[in-house]
Amino acid sequence: MKGTPGVFQDFMSIPGIMAFPIEPGSLGQSGFSQPVQFVLAGTDYKELAKWRDLLKEEIKGNTQLRNPDWDYKETKPQLIVAIDLDKAAELGVSVANIGSTLQTFMGSLQVTNYLDKGEQYDVMIQGSDADRMRGADMTGIYVRSDRSGMLIPLSNLITYHETADSGSLNRYNRLRAVTLSASLAPGYTLGQALEYLETSARKVLPSDARIDLKGESREFRETGSAIYFTFLFALIAVYLFLAAQFENWVHPLVIMMTVPLAVVGALWGLFLSGATLNIYTQIGLIMLVGLAAKNGILIVEFTNQLRDEGYEFMKALKTAALARLRPILMTSFATAAGALPLIFASGAGAESRFPIGVVIFSGVIFSTVFTLFVVPSFYAMLAKHTKSPLSTGRKLEAELKALETEK
Repeated sequence: MKGTPGVFQDFMSIPGIMAFPIEPGSLGQSGFSQPVQFVLAGTDYKELAKWRDLLKEEIKGNTQLRNPDWDYKETKPQLIVAIDLDKAAELGVSVANIGSTLQTFMGSLQVTNYLDKGEQYDVMIQGSDADRMRGADMTGIYVRSDRSGMLIPLSNLITYHETADSGSLNRYNRLRAVTLSASLAPGYTLGQALEYLETSARKVLPSDARIDLKGESREFRETGSAIYFTFLFALIAVYLFLAAQFENWVHPLVIMMTVPLAVVGALWGLFLSGATLNIYTQIGLIMLVGLAAKNGILIVEFTNQLRDEGYEFMKALKTAALARLRPILMTSFATAAGALPLIFASGAGAESRFPIGVVIFSGVIFSTVFTLFVVPSFYAMLAKHTKSPLSTGRKLEAELKALETEK
């Protein structure tokens, strides 16, 4: 099955049409949308159209932005009618009369309704189709003067001209707005595209131009800034849980040394696979905090148990590292194998699952290999002067026995 880039190339090879594929949204998103959603906001659509043209000219050389499209395009024909208010007042014709006359003949007006066999029907009046096809047809319409009662041709009271405007006038955050939508070329990240657009906008647009993001672009920017807090919170939470379990502040610190190794492995895997940092890889990185810590827990916990049994510090550490080698390898390989379906599976949602699988697989493998060396080394450096968990209990027991002996 071809991916989106391959399908895009096939579409572009067909002469005479413009078509492009769009991936469906995921993680609760609905519908189809392009990843780049760059918004220009202001108070006047004509001014926004000028800003749009300036930015369009600036970014036209960037081939990494594919299928750029604006939601404000002056393609809908319109007929602008201007009323000569002074002449209308002089002849005794009200603006409301002119408006209702144009509505009736050029559009339609419901005047009443009637019942027939239990069904109600609306009665609409309007000009015939042949008499309302062009703007010039308005010159044959007459309005009655409220003052003299005479019929006056509308051609004496109005002027008109043809123009074009957008079929829809959109707003965003209560401001008039036009939005640039675009897809990305393979290897070009959403972060790079947004940074490029923001730099280009600051370069060519006036200082009062407001820029904003929406859709996937807004979610990317918000989650990108929140990931640091989330990741830090996960580290602190895991550290405090481990500190409560081990009743020590140093031993959890040794265990947490495995987390940077897992992150480095995950980033290395993303680089080799060509994946990018996005919301899915961020979820995988947070999962690695717990997955990487389990290997250090196995070594530190068993070392403490051996020290409680009376083993000398270095002997307890070496024995624990050797004894826990097989369990660490078994659990790590099982976790990595569980991520393989996320990497190799195809079909709907595969693009979302792939980066999570890469992060888990590469992060777990990399941290496992180096955990076998890093955790014992840091334990030897940091925990050498710490006491075993049961040392305080044994000390109390010895003091109680000494008191009983004296008695």
